[in-house]
Amino acid sequence: MTDTAPTAIPPSAQVTLPDGRVELAPGSPPPSGRYANEDLLPVPVGKRTWTTYNFSALWVGMAHNTASWTLASGLIAVGMDWKQAVLTIALANLIVLVPMLLTGHAGPRYGIPFPVFARASFGVRGANLPAVVRALVACGWFGIQTWIGGEAIYFLAGKLIGDGWTNAAPFGGHAWTMWLSFAIFWAIQVVIIYRGMETIRRFENWAAPFVLVGAFVMLWWMTDKAGGFGPLFAQESRLGWGGDFWKLFWPSLMGMIGFWSTLSLNIPDFTRYGKSQRAQTRGQALGLPTTMTLFAFLSVMVTSGSQAVYGEPVWDPVQLAAKTDNVVGLLFALVTVLVATLSVNIAANLVSPAFDFSNIAPRRVSFRAGALITCVLAVLICPWKLYSDPQGYIFTWLGLVGGLLGTVAGILIADYWILRRARLDLVDLYRPGGRYWYAGGWNWRAVLAFAAGGVLAVGGADFHPLVDGRPLPFLEPLADYGWAVGLATSLVVHLALMTLPATRPTGDR
Repeated sequence: MTDTAPTAIPPSAQVTLPDGRVELAPGSPPPSGRYANEDLLPVPVGKRTWTTYNFSALWVGMAHNTASWTLASGLIAVGMDWKQAVLTIALANLIVLVPMLLTGHAGPRYGIPFPVFARASFGVRGANLPAVVRALVACGWFGIQTWIGGEAIYFLAGKLIGDGWTNAAPFGGHAWTMWLSFAIFWAIQVVIIYRGMETIRRFENWAAPFVLVGAFVMLWWMTDKAGGFGPLFAQESRLGWGGDFWKLFWPSLMGMIGFWSTLSLNIPDFTRYGKSQRAQTRGQALGLPTTMTLFAFLSVMVTSGSQAVYGEPVWDPVQLAAKTDNVVGLLFALVTVLVATLSVNIAANLVSPAFDFSNIAPRRVSFRAGALITCVLAVLICPWKLYSDPQGYIFTWLGLVGGLLGTVAGILIADYWILRRARLDLVDLYRPGGRYWYAGGWNWRAVLAFAAGGVLAVGGADFHPLVDGRPLPFLEPLADYGWAVGLATSLVVHLALMTLPATRPTGDR
């Protein structure tokens, strides 16, 4: 089998509706074999029901969470003022919205999840490379969010039970009751994900407004403690607007982009349920930049207030909520944290890796089995170390994530939009020997583009506190721009290699 794609899609394999959505032809057997299972098959048009509200609510639920809060409050902790922090986050989310919409397009059009979408560019087997990279990142995120949720349970139970719970015997650097809280929150999420995507959609619809109200209550509480809004706005930047700020701005911007670079890849896992292309485009455009900017504003205001009240910025909302002596207020704050964490963790960090791990062995690994694998790996990654301080959280974790995933995004965008003009063959995405089989199921050109982009994006990065030093010190000047470097490099390299006369895709029409 050559690397060259066939020149035409069999007319009976798929049908295109007047609105541009594509599905398998009525009456035709669905793809089968070792590269297909029920969870990975295209969603029929009749079951693509998510509206603009559903996508907006999804983003509100995912954006209004504790990790997003610490993202913004962490910028205050490292020296920015509220204006600088909000500017950085607002700009980052406008930038990341672009690849989000570009990769999300394949979802409502073809009804396919991210790992199947990646088969067009990486090959039917090769798609496991970006899928596993994305899945491992999600495992890290799932672990971080689960630790945050466990903290909320730990402090909540401590207020209700007393010092016997809070000051329990230490184990592994934390009270054994903290580890128990972590395990309880872990188990709650497993139960929810096992109930399926429709349960997740309903949960996101009511969780989103609840969390937003909770954030405003936190702002009201801190304003009252600080004696008004004046002290919140009065906290000055330790950096100014000169060289010190801009030196911090660029890696911070890349880190903020890296925060949602995960979803910019696997957003088809959700948009595949979209009722129309317009629904996912408007829903995401309304939901992502606006809610992230609003939540960032609330976060930096509360963190600035904590600096005025307690003499230092308290960037972790769980730790901040635990400072109140009002039991009712504490209960409300910590329940809000729990709902917020559940909302984003299930939607962003369990759904996608479940599909990704299922893609590795579709006949053996179901969606639910993939979710369980994610939950186990999330513990093995030791998320409590990643979350231990804002420096490592923003610049190491988010920087590395953004660099690697930006590289994958560049390949997907180049392949789908520039080379194939958004035209795919649904059946060939699931079968060996088709146009996406390339050489033994792998497109070595995409792999080479991924390697080139990845090395330039993260080769010069500082891996502290995970490990000391930089793998390739001479690439240090590129480290602050990891996401942009990775995306641009992989896009250009993939286009250059794929447009060689012997390899240019000529089908997918």
